[in-house]
Amino acid sequence: MSAVDGNDRDRGRDDGRGSRDGDAEARDAQGGLDRSLFRYVWRHSKRDQIMICAVVLASLPLYFASLDLPRRIVNEAIQGHAFEKGNPTTSFLVLRLHLPDMLGGDKAVFDGFDVDRFGLLFGLSVLFLLLVLVNGAFKYWINVAKGTLGERMLRRLRFQLFSLILRFPPEALRQTKSSELATIVRDEVEPVGGFIGDAFILPAHLGTQAATAMTFILLQNVWLGLMAAGVVGVQFVVIPRMRRELLRLGRQRQLASRRLAGRVGEVVDGIEAVHSNGTEAWERAEIGHRLFHLFDLRLRIYQRKFMVKFLNNLLAQMTPFLFYCIGGYFALKGQLSIGQLVAVIAAYRDLPPPLKELIDWDQQRLDVQVKYEQVLQQFLPERLRPTRTEGCDGALLGPLALEEVGVREPAGPVLEGVSLAVALPTRLAIVSDGTPSASALARVVAHRLAPTGGRVTVAGRDLSDWSSSSLARRIAYASVEPVLFPGSLRDNIVYGLNRPPPGGQAASRDAEEQRRIGEARRTGNPLDGLGDGWVDYVRAGQPDEAALDRAILDWLRRIGMGDEVYRFGLLGQVDPDRHPDLAARVIEARAGLRASLARSGRDHLVEPFDVARYNRQATVAENLLFGVPTSPAFIGRALAEHPVVRAVLDRCDLTDSLVLMGEQIASTMLEIFRGLPTGHPLFEQFSFLSADELPEYEAILARRTAVEASVARHRGSRLSKARRRLMGLERYGSADATRLIALPLAYIEPRHRLGLIDDDFRARIVEARGLLHGTLEATDEGGVDFYDSEAVCVAAPLRDNLLFGRINQSVADAAGAVTAAITETVEELDLADAIARVGLDHQVGPSGRLLSGPQRAAVSLVRALIRRPDLLVLDGALSPMGENRAKAVLGLLLERSGDERSLVVVLPSERAAGLFDVVWRAQGTRISVQAPEAGGTGAPETPGPDDRGEPGDGAGAGRGAAALSGDAMTEPGDGRAARPVLAGPPGNDA
Repeated sequence: MSAVDGNDRDRGRDDGRGSRDGDAEARDAQGGLDRSLFRYVWRHSKRDQIMICAVVLASLPLYFASLDLPRRIVNEAIQGHAFEKGNPTTSFLVLRLHLPDMLGGDKAVFDGFDVDRFGLLFGLSVLFLLLVLVNGAFKYWINVAKGTLGERMLRRLRFQLFSLILRFPPEALRQTKSSELATIVRDEVEPVGGFIGDAFILPAHLGTQAATAMTFILLQNVWLGLMAAGVVGVQFVVIPRMRRELLRLGRQRQLASRRLAGRVGEVVDGIEAVHSNGTEAWERAEIGHRLFHLFDLRLRIYQRKFMVKFLNNLLAQMTPFLFYCIGGYFALKGQLSIGQLVAVIAAYRDLPPPLKELIDWDQQRLDVQVKYEQVLQQFLPERLRPTRTEGCDGALLGPLALEEVGVREPAGPVLEGVSLAVALPTRLAIVSDGTPSASALARVVAHRLAPTGGRVTVAGRDLSDWSSSSLARRIAYASVEPVLFPGSLRDNIVYGLNRPPPGGQAASRDAEEQRRIGEARRTGNPLDGLGDGWVDYVRAGQPDEAALDRAILDWLRRIGMGDEVYRFGLLGQVDPDRHPDLAARVIEARAGLRASLARSGRDHLVEPFDVARYNRQATVAENLLFGVPTSPAFIGRALAEHPVVRAVLDRCDLTDSLVLMGEQIASTMLEIFRGLPTGHPLFEQFSFLSADELPEYEAILARRTAVEASVARHRGSRLSKARRRLMGLERYGSADATRLIALPLAYIEPRHRLGLIDDDFRARIVEARGLLHGTLEATDEGGVDFYDSEAVCVAAPLRDNLLFGRINQSVADAAGAVTAAITETVEELDLADAIARVGLDHQVGPSGRLLSGPQRAAVSLVRALIRRPDLLVLDGALSPMGENRAKAVLGLLLERSGDERSLVVVLPSERAAGLFDVVWRAQGTRISVQAPEAGGTGAPETPGPDDRGEPGDGAGAGRGAAALSGDAMTEPGDGRAARPVLAGPPGNDA
């Protein structure tokens, strides 16, 4: 990992300014974790826990009242105890305050209503229903509140773990698989987060609820209460003991799952070696063995788990039996009223669920505590780099000294007793002897590797005393393995310039943004959004985005990637909002290209798009849509299934024609491809079918044959005559017809030459085009960006917007001639720079996989250079570029260094050592100083201070830059690159 890749990850820190608004929780997000999960939860959610527990306590009186109401309903209303004295009515809903005698005794608040027996029954029943609703509302609020609290704490924990991952030094990361860390942050803390919301609230809620129910039972009858308490005691003693084995098995399963994830990650990372060595069978067997081990653990967990559940349910169902038996005995003896017995049974009905959940909570507590401790083991303080938000800051000038520096790895020492010094700025070469010592020394100098012994100082100050943000600004490191992230070229190049916006989070009136900021404060997350303001233009020495883009393009051209970026631009899309000037000039260039082709008598090389004409060089689908799909619903088979498209095809009498065309194409392709292996060039030439689809279409045609045979057997029937008239769709089911319609949608007559399209078909397609456009616009469905001769088609590549047509495939070398015409037009209108800016939006893919090795190396190098570091360290960063290009780029970098900028390069040999001011030679675990040889072969002239310049300042690149033969050359006087030549013809697919 490079300094550009690693140090720049400190962008979440505040660049030496401390945490945003002095927020203590945000500062803690970069610190360690409590050893105790409960202490961690209480420290960060104390206020919320207390508030929710207060609501829990407030709900208990109403819950107790709901337990007592069944007794009153049975005794007072149904059995009539409230009317025993012969009174026809009784008071209902009497409210009294029971105060001590010294405060006046009982006081009536509300005398209630006089109701008869039926009124009392219905009144108590309605009151019971009301209490059920109120208690349900309390439970709803409590569950939502604790769920929200748990998610907030999970967000805090995940962010804190991610912040700790950013503090892992490279040597710690080499000992830990990235997939395992991702599994920890994504999966293993998920149950921890789910438990956090329940850590204090659930035992408080369920415990008080169970205690309330138990108290109510004891108040009704002591013996019944003691029986219930005895069963509860057995549950709390026996069940947890039986679950200890579950915890042990659960820990084993978690570790086995983590190892499985790590092994799968290893196989994915080394898939090329698996394929080249033919070890797929061995890898399957090895993974199968691990999966069996997981299965065995899970099976044992299930057996133990459901045995515990069976015993728990048995104990829970035993108590109602005792209540019916013994409680009924007390009722017959007159020691317990029927209402009390009913109320006790109803109260006990609410007792097992909270008790069961409390037992589950206790098991979850033990399980989660183990998981939490296992997570902590991956983030021990000794494995993390210390963070310094304050410390030394200033230019890296003065003597760079290594004092008894040593580096030791598990395999043995890499560096021992290295004591060297050099004055900065300098151009330093470290010549490798094939051992890792030279690379290790470069990483020590770049602060990418902490020495196990000794120290590194600059101007007498230890590098460890410098703030992390200062070292990230002043040191850039590029290695042989560039680290790129998914995104555009621009995103990856300016990655090192991302810093929190100055001045903090601007006040926003947007309610959603304010909500995001509020949640960030509560969870210790960054307050800054991902909007504008993150790119530090001052650090790049540029005033704005446009100037920064020019500087980036200048560097890319200087190191030989200008043509590629230009081609990326031609393949990119023009966003009128982002590139308004270019969008307007593309229309001008389109007309200029058309005029240029006409003047030279080559206008027949491109068949332009015309809304009233069928374009013979485009597919049937392109002619039908006359635009570029922006929705998957209009691409491939989905287009043939789209209801609007099918309705239009039916109205224009095209459905049957397309089915018949699909039938002919399928029959021809089956005949051509039969017996050919997968990957044969014919599959690419006739891009209708893949090898995997051949059996499917063979089955479709077989079903057609069966239908025709059935028709032949009933030749004289009316059904037969109707089928002979329809000839097409009616011979197939809807799914088969759709598959056949999809085939001719990709058909181009000049390319495939099957003779399937005539003038009548073309006319009907143009008619359907207009109908489809009108229908889509009327329904406001969208999904297609239509072509317009006076506007840019945003969904189409810039190349297609310039052509606004398709190259004539029947003319030899038409693509080359059109390419030359495009280049000429671009030169005339001075559009190369604007097109290259579009190329900066090119996506690099995961880990930069959509780029070649030299392109990834170039992006990584420009990312380091655009930051204008005081010290640039290259550890094999130029090797992917090839020898000649690497030599030219090295000359360019040597010219850039000097004055206040230093360059450190690890060289594989001494051939280029003479270009440097100082040479260190690696000899095993030792480093020696070697005098550079004057006049090294191929050494570029080292310019004086007045000859050096940054990109875009008008300074020439000297002989080092001139060595970039064939790549972008600097024009004297203006600092701009010469217009790159368009290499490679544009394709014909939209």
